[in-house]
Amino acid sequence: MIEKFKNFVDTYQKSSLYKAPIGFGIARVELGQKSKKVLCVTYPVLNWTNENLGSYAVFANAINPERLIHSSENECVYGIDQDFVCKAIELYTPFLIEAIQNKSSHKNIQVVLELKKALDEDRLIDENGEYLFRFVVLYKDTKCESVETSYMKLLALSLGKAKLRSLMLDGIFGLLQNVAWSGNKPYELEWLRENEIPLKMRSSYPSIDFVDKFPRYLMQVIPQYDNIRLLDTAKTRFGAYLGTGGYTQMPGASYVNFNAGAQGACMNEGRISSSVVVGEGTDIGGGASILGVLSGGNSSPISIGKNCLLGVNSSTGISLGDGCIVDGGIAVLMGTIFEISESEAKKISEINPDFEFTSNNLYKGKDLSGKHGIHFRQESTTGKMIAFRSNKKIELNNALH
Repeated sequence: MIEKFKNFVDTYQKSSLYKAPIGFGIARVELGQKSKKVLCVTYPVLNWTNENLGSYAVFANAINPERLIHSSENECVYGIDQDFVCKAIELYTPFLIEAIQNKSSHKNIQVVLELKKALDEDRLIDENGEYLFRFVVLYKDTKCESVETSYMKLLALSLGKAKLRSLMLDGIFGLLQNVAWSGNKPYELEWLRENEIPLKMRSSYPSIDFVDKFPRYLMQVIPQYDNIRLLDTAKTRFGAYLGTGGYTQMPGASYVNFNAGAQGACMNEGRISSSVVVGEGTDIGGGASILGVLSGGNSSPISIGKNCLLGVNSSTGISLGDGCIVDGGIAVLMGTIFEISESEAKKISEINPDFEFTSNNLYKGKDLSGKHGIHFRQESTTGKMIAFRSNKKIELNNALH
């Protein structure tokens, strides 16, 4: 029977109907109380690039074309009905016993088995005939067209299935509604306004945690490593990536926006803005801020190298190479002028072959962007901004990571 399944997948992949996906999955949607538009999407399993293409064949063959919700050459969304569930279970027959006996195996089959429970309990469709579970496929990485694929891309980033800054997120803010979140449930603001009196009179007004277009990271993602620590759920947005273990984010001024994050063990007590990527071993001090690209005119995404130290309340608006230090309280921006002595410039050039000397020993921040081993400082007596070859090794406290 397994050989028959393999033949089925192979035949489908060779057929004219086959279209290779970037990502696909079964999603549960939360719909607006008033508009019935999609407010939130949850994927229990996200299949990305060449993952689980056998399941893609199953789902693609189980869909009912009449349940099409959205389709283009870039993506498609189908509602899941009884026929889909029954057909998928039939196609999965060779693996069903193993999946039922071992709940950690065959995750896509586990999703279908949950769909069967939803079918039995009449939960596939709501009272208005809207499909609460959907099969979603992303074919091309273009401007976001649906809430379903917007969430798919954000989840791919948070899980590390797609690298930060590798996906097109244009249009995402126009698709996602600004809603009130209570726990994991979104509420339309207009619906709350219209029903404020009866809800409050009946003591059923929801406890609102925050208002935003995005959920929080921990509302959608289970940290993939046990040594990732987030001490405040409000400080990390869905679509952030927290590396391969050892990341620690303290409460207070810390924050990580979507499409941003760390590549490994880091200490973060500052702000990692949108599209900022931080290298492993870097320490971001309390209140330190790294400029993003969403507003303020900055269009060049910033990368911070490995084993850097950003001092308390510093501001960094250029990329840093490995082993750099920004002293507390100073701003290292594209136009900031730094003086580097000839001897220190020579030391810096030894580890940066592309370093270009100036005749007056003055360098703009943009000239130093991405260079390794530079220490940025402001002289306390003159106020002059200087830079020199860093001779300090930055090491995290292993006990904290």
